[in-house]
Amino acid sequence: MEYEQSAQAHEDPKAMGAEEISLEERQKLISKYDTESVGSDGAGPAQTIVKWIAVAMSVFHIAAALSGRLPTLQYRSIHLAFVIALGFLCYPGLKKNKGRITPLDWVLAAVGAVTAGYVAAEYHSIIFRASMPTTLDIVMFCVMTLLLFMVTRRSVGWALVIIPTVFVIYAFFGRHMPGILMHKGITMTRMTSHMYLGTEGIFGVSLGTCATYIIVFVIFSAFLERSGLGEVINDIAFALAGWTAGGPGKISVITSAAFGTISGSAVANVVTTGAFTIPLMKKTGFEREFAGGVEAVSSTGGQLMPPVMGAAAFIMADMMGLSYSKVCLAALLPVLLYYLNLFICIHFHAKKLGLNGISKENLPKLVPILKERGHLMIPFLAVIVLLTAGYTPLYVGAIGILLVILAAALRKSTRMSLRDILWALEKGAKNSLSVSISCAVVGLIVGVFTLTGLSAVFSNFILKVAAGNVYLTLFFVMILAIVLGMGLPTVAVYLLMTTVTVPILIAVGIEKMPAHFFVFYFGLMAGLTPPVAITAYAAAGLAEANPTRTALQGLKLALAGFLIPYVFVFAPEMLFSSGTAAQSLYVFAVTLLGIVLLAACVEGYLLRPMPVWQRAISGVTALLLIYPEKITDLIGVLIFCMLLVLQKWGRRKTPRAAEPS
Repeated sequence: MEYEQSAQAHEDPKAMGAEEISLEERQKLISKYDTESVGSDGAGPAQTIVKWIAVAMSVFHIAAALSGRLPTLQYRSIHLAFVIALGFLCYPGLKKNKGRITPLDWVLAAVGAVTAGYVAAEYHSIIFRASMPTTLDIVMFCVMTLLLFMVTRRSVGWALVIIPTVFVIYAFFGRHMPGILMHKGITMTRMTSHMYLGTEGIFGVSLGTCATYIIVFVIFSAFLERSGLGEVINDIAFALAGWTAGGPGKISVITSAAFGTISGSAVANVVTTGAFTIPLMKKTGFEREFAGGVEAVSSTGGQLMPPVMGAAAFIMADMMGLSYSKVCLAALLPVLLYYLNLFICIHFHAKKLGLNGISKENLPKLVPILKERGHLMIPFLAVIVLLTAGYTPLYVGAIGILLVILAAALRKSTRMSLRDILWALEKGAKNSLSVSISCAVVGLIVGVFTLTGLSAVFSNFILKVAAGNVYLTLFFVMILAIVLGMGLPTVAVYLLMTTVTVPILIAVGIEKMPAHFFVFYFGLMAGLTPPVAITAYAAAGLAEANPTRTALQGLKLALAGFLIPYVFVFAPEMLFSSGTAAQSLYVFAVTLLGIVLLAACVEGYLLRPMPVWQRAISGVTALLLIYPEKITDLIGVLIFCMLLVLQKWGRRKTPRAAEPS
């Protein structure tokens, strides 16, 4: 192996490879691995019209957030009208049309906007006739459903078209199904009323959450990105961790965790932060696959990081009937364990290879950074305070957008121009499209479940197979979430799993919040699980590494992420959903000890390189500590102390020349 260690302590990190990956190359990677990324962009009259439509969409939602919304169904239909129209204009129907808008795209966009907006225009008539559909209603529903499938295929992929299509067919022809799958069948009139003229199907809770909370925070994130907060986070990460052993890897963890609160896409997070951190990790001695794995794991966890978590977190708050601030608080300790595990793995790996950090004189200084650009953190911190104070996410997100503009204006060097503001409005609207489209089409699936009683059939089947065993039930749910997550966006996975499996978990005695978080976690972890490890493959593209080995490396580094959900299921105190704060911190501390030993087992290093037998003991002891029982905790702590003594004693006996530098 060539580690290029000779110059690692003397090179300027800004000159160590960040510019090796151009903006065009980053965009190609996003387009290749992230099917939800906006496709059509560029200059010209057509693109100018699209940009102004996107700006109008953002302004509409910000105004609604600040001044009070329209009636629920009316508001959601206007939102979907914007989404379908922009979806056809931003995502090409064919790869060869990428970058341009065809006449057919304009026609589909117009018809899609009309069929979705029809519900808003006819809102009072629909209410007056108690949602009893007319012939025109049925025609509009059929056309809109067809267009929704078409735009879903463009933006998300075939998987999220095929699955709801199967469910819709099942709704109509269920009377011909065998055994427990048989139902009376659904007429077109009832289907239209349920799916189109009410808030149970397409315009259900999931789309409603997108139209209110999610889009406002996506716009807020676009403003944060344009203000330059990402660069501030990057420089702070360098100042805090760049000088430590394996510093570039730890920088990747910090920047990806922080940037994850700005970017809603794990792949976009990989490409944005990885464009700098992956070349830097390679130049300071980390193997290509390890560098890619670190970036993939750290970027995936961004959607778990409060205060602005992934879109599914907002939906989770609505599903559980809790404030978003409580969801953020519940997410805090698990995500800290997730990132501490990665941090420790990087540290042990760097010590094992003898990799040093970057020279302190070549790193940015924390105090000057905060003096020059620390004011850009004000909106971010204000959002945390307002959410904690109990304000609604809708209000907080809108206020956060205004605060970004005001905070950036405090210094001339960071002031946002009108062009910057318009860019953020446009970017925010476009970034919300794939999530909104996913939620709308998943609404069809949820609607079929409620119409046919299919959720009860699934629940009874899994409970019967698992024979009521909690461990088997959790395992089946985990596998189902990972399999679904390989082909669907996180939001879609969470919505499907909530409909089908959360009632099962509650039925076997698991509390509501741990049940929701369990499926949320594994929907995310699917992005790291081969054979469809999208984030790992994107990171491999940046690292010029073997995709399969990068995915396996990421899987190894994320091992704790697959165990943490089992901890908070059996110890809900970790989510602050039960027990006292002291009990929550106790569970956190003991689990952290287990994660340290798990990292030591994975990397083969604690205080010094570990022989195989010590790694085996570390792995078993890690499981004892992670399993939330007092007796296993006590045994685990004792073995942990014994391993420390063995490592310390062995370190003294090891000749100095044999120690890693």
